[in-house]
Amino acid sequence: MKIIRGIENLHHQFEQCAVTLGNFDGVHLGHQKLIEQLVAKSKTLNLPSVVILFEPQPLEFFKQDQAPARLTSFQEKLKLIAQLGVDYVLAVPFSQTFANLSADDFIQDWLINRLQARYIIIGDDFRFGAGRKGSAELLSYYADNAKFAVDQKTTQAGFTVESMPTFILHGANNLRVSSTAVREALQADDFVRTRCLLGRDYRIQGRVIHGNALARQLGFPTANILLHRKKPALQGVYLVQVRDLCADVGGISQTYYGIANIGIRPTINGKTPMLEVNIFNFSADIYGHYLTVQFIQKLRDEQKFSSLDALKEQIGHDVAVAKKIISAN
Repeated sequence: MKIIRGIENLHHQFEQCAVTLGNFDGVHLGHQKLIEQLVAKSKTLNLPSVVILFEPQPLEFFKQDQAPARLTSFQEKLKLIAQLGVDYVLAVPFSQTFANLSADDFIQDWLINRLQARYIIIGDDFRFGAGRKGSAELLSYYADNAKFAVDQKTTQAGFTVESMPTFILHGANNLRVSSTAVREALQADDFVRTRCLLGRDYRIQGRVIHGNALARQLGFPTANILLHRKKPALQGVYLVQVRDLCADVGGISQTYYGIANIGIRPTINGKTPMLEVNIFNFSADIYGHYLTVQFIQKLRDEQKFSSLDALKEQIGHDVAVAKKIISAN
């Protein structure tokens, strides 16, 4: 899969395409079904498949700190989309200029003139363009009436539009699959429901960076991972499984248990959300390595302790509880 960063970097990588657009936060089962349909249709039409993403996500731009918690970083999203067989991702920087672009101009200038889309599929509840006036219905109107320019000649646009209904998990209380539903499941610490909505366990991936070494001084060294999101969907201390994606040998990487704290670390007056993982029975140097952290069970909320000794005592208790859970399973 190839990444095109901004429409200005679209330089005839393809002549025509099949395309979808959206936030795709979490790349949940509904997103997967839509993208799988895009890829299947693109192969039928012998066209490249293109996914248009917005970064930051629109609500992060408009609402800043009041935006919904983010399920996947940009890089995590790209990895998940690549696994679905997409040919190109067009990553659009979401700015005030882009926010002011009308739905009509986006369709005519971007989808028709620049991308020369021949097939467009979006979720039936997805809206785009200034004032959120863009919809599947508006796309269908353009499919029937729009023109595009080729060598200064006007030609019928000639694309088809498909609107995909919201994916429902039948047999699971008819659970509606959405990014909001995933956030609600995570907030409820319901990792079984989360797995049903995502089609996989909830994981966070990231590169290990150097921290302040405080955890090591307390006797519980941690792998520190930047979250690349202002507001993570989880907060607290968890039992986790960890896999080092840089340690694969013959396609196999050993999985370790551990405990993870995800939050701002109030005891040391932290400000930026961080993922810190104490990996059990592990002592190798993994700075710069890329880890995937799978969340299994919440142990407690993050809290501010009166002293580092109190924090150390609590971490020891967290480790004991986590190991007790592991041995019982």
